Amino acid sequence: MNISEINSDIPVFASDTIIFGVLCITLALIFHTSSLPRFSKFYKIVPALLLCYFLPSVLSSVGLIADKWIDVTATITHLQTLYGNLEGVSNLHDLKVYISTNQIDEPVYAQFIDGSKLYYVSSRFLLPAALVLLTMSIDLKGVFKLGSKALIMFLTATLGVMIGGPLAILFFSYVAPDILIDVEGTELWKGLSTVAGSWIGGGANQLAMKEQWEVSDSLFSIMAVVDVLVAEVWMAFLLLGVAKSDKIDAYFKADNSSITALKNKMESFSLETARIPSFNDLIILLGIGFGVTSLSHFVGDNLSVWVIENAPFLVDFGLGSAFFWLIITATTVGVILSFTKIKSYEGAGASKIGTVFIYILVASIGMKMNLNAIVENISLFAIGFVWMLIHVGLLFVVAKIIKAPYFFLAVGSKANIGGAASAPVVAGAFHPSLAPVGVLLAVLGYALGTYAAFACALMMKWVS
Repeated sequence: MNISEINSDIPVFASDTIIFGVLCITLALIFHTSSLPRFSKFYKIVPALLLCYFLPSVLSSVGLIADKWIDVTATITHLQTLYGNLEGVSNLHDLKVYISTNQIDEPVYAQFIDGSKLYYVSSRFLLPAALVLLTMSIDLKGVFKLGSKALIMFLTATLGVMIGGPLAILFFSYVAPDILIDVEGTELWKGLSTVAGSWIGGGANQLAMKEQWEVSDSLFSIMAVVDVLVAEVWMAFLLLGVAKSDKIDAYFKADNSSITALKNKMESFSLETARIPSFNDLIILLGIGFGVTSLSHFVGDNLSVWVIENAPFLVDFGLGSAFFWLIITATTVGVILSFTKIKSYEGAGASKIGTVFIYILVASIGMKMNLNAIVENISLFAIGFVWMLIHVGLLFVVAKIIKAPYFFLAVGSKANIGGAASAPVVAGAFHPSLAPVGVLLAVLGYALGTYAAFACALMMKWVS
């Protein structure tokens, strides 16, 4: 892990066992207050899901918890023994500048870097289990009835990322050309190509751009911070919009009847099959969720290796990613189970357990957003935010023209900028039964990511 990815000294709570408790207490306080009458007006404006995402980022920014960190004191002491007196180096910012300026290799200080594993556990264990529990009662016909507008908004989001990068560079070439300089000895557009890969397809496509344009590890790390924080700020606004989706739909003059019908049908099914869950019910639900997750990991790990070794041309479509196959397998098995008697376990709380897992994932994602990093890389974030504004602006224009519901705008955007880890979260914010829609659109992002990001990179090169 490169020093540019680190935005925290050792936090007050550096143990995952404690961090997990802090996140769970935070979630509990949010949902407890959301049920109190005196907070009703507040939660009509600010949805609980947004706080589940934002408060962990605040805790991370003030140093109580962190996604990754470095022992600043120990690192400075170690470097002093190797290179002599480090005059003027006393905090994390100074340390990052010193290491970057002197081009100190990562292995020299890697022993002092540590981090939380909660996001990995949440995204690799809880997310697949949640997708199984949320999809095993899905009304597949109802999903397909959502129509073509979902796909149109997804492709609009992809186009917004493709043209947003070069337009942002073009904008700053006139407004503030000084910030369009080489970073870490590499042309800026090459680094931004990795952001395009991430914002259209995901991690696999991001790495493809890194290799394609020979982006240095240090620049890649800086761009990873820009990628994550700009994307997460946009996610916060998307979640804020969920509470106002009816007003936004009215502005778009959108017909959201198909979405409402699907939600109502799922709610009716839940009520019809509702029962007080027994101990056996809960154990069986956990067995289904994590059993399928285990199977999905087995399929994903082996299938991704097979693709890389036997069909490397499919890697460009994102099919060489174990995470891709993990999510696909979990969702597919969940859909298959929706045609069996196991579907009745929705009445025992399948979607409720799945939603709990999703909220833990949201909190762990929020912990990754350290607001201090924005200040340290303000010029790059300025480019990222303008890029995102172009993406968002195009989405709103097209949504207004085709009268698409806000749900399609939000999920289409996050299926690109966030992929399978974030799209179900945003879709599920509208209703748990809609989470699979986010997964289905995110799959398209994997397929389009490398090609769309490559085209975006070429356009950024032309305007640079």
